[in-house]
Amino acid sequence: MKERHYTIILHPDPEEGGFTVTVPALPGCVTQGETVEEAMAMAKDAIELYIESLLADGEAVPEEDDAPLQIRTITVEAPAA
Repeated sequence: MKERHYTIILHPDPEEGGFTVTVPALPGCVTQGETVEEAMAMAKDAIELYIESLLADGEAVPEEDDAPLQIRTITVEAPAA
């Protein structure tokens, strides 16, 4: 077994509650949980299954870049709806 590290992003869902989780290094790897703890546990399971699926299909497993992920907020002016 190889230990791998991936950044996850927890997106709060103000309407439904809980969190949707995405994994930037693994496109399409998405899950959700009602609490931060549950969302993180679900993300771990989803990542493991995603990697298993890639390996079963003979595909390469993406690695997280060595450069740290940077998330920034920018302000733009756009017409009002």
